[in-house]
Amino acid sequence: MSKLEPYIESIGQGPDLVLLHGWGLHSGIWELMTEQLSKSYRLHLIDLPGFGRSPLPGGDYTVELLSEQVLKVAPEKAHYLGWSMGGLVATNIAINHSHRVESLITVSSSPRFVQADDWQHAMKPNIMDSFCRFLEEDYQGTIIRFLAIQAIGSETQKEDIRRLRDTVFIHGMPASRALREGLSLLNDVDFRSQLKDITVPFLRLYGRLDSLVPAKAAEEVKKLSPHSEHHVFPKASHAPFLSHTDQFIEKVNEFLAA
Repeated sequence: MSKLEPYIESIGQGPDLVLLHGWGLHSGIWELMTEQLSKSYRLHLIDLPGFGRSPLPGGDYTVELLSEQVLKVAPEKAHYLGWSMGGLVATNIAINHSHRVESLITVSSSPRFVQADDWQHAMKPNIMDSFCRFLEEDYQGTIIRFLAIQAIGSETQKEDIRRLRDTVFIHGMPASRALREGLSLLNDVDFRSQLKDITVPFLRLYGRLDSLVPAKAAEEVKKLSPHSEHHVFPKASHAPFLSHTDQFIEKVNEFLAA
């Protein structure tokens, strides 16, 4: 393995399923699901560049760079499940490298994370700006604040926050450039006009109480990708796979089996 390839761990038996985590975290975030899912699938847990155990290659930290890095270590063809920023990477792979994708599942993800005049169900630009500002002053504190927002409103808010906090720094601090430029990526990427190019089966999962990716975006995305399906977990926030693990796994299994 060349030094600049992302860290990947593969477990289980069955069809290939690649899991891509969100900003600030790493593939350890999937631990609640891996035991059950690995009974039916060969899971490929990848740390995105600059996070967890993955090195940060040179070049601009773009969604295309992240996609290329993932494809270097991923199976020739696989199902993809991406959460939050990982959902953008998985979406990009489904749009531009569709021969590598069996199906796509995005979780608490959006083709555009920040509001625009014609896109209201998204984060307010000033929230993103303040994260970028805080990040320069206090990396660790900002990551923890971001994680706390992800759990707000969830039925299991306290446990979710504790799990996110316990997981995030296990492999040390993420690379500061990956944090900084990862936020820029979330701020800048807009896949709305390209969603129609996704030809593989496509499932979108949301939490009704998510303040980062409002569930109301689900209907808007449906217009852009009419053949996609979606499901909203009524009592979940930004990380439904933590707060409602069993229901989450059930939805994933149902979709992939079909």
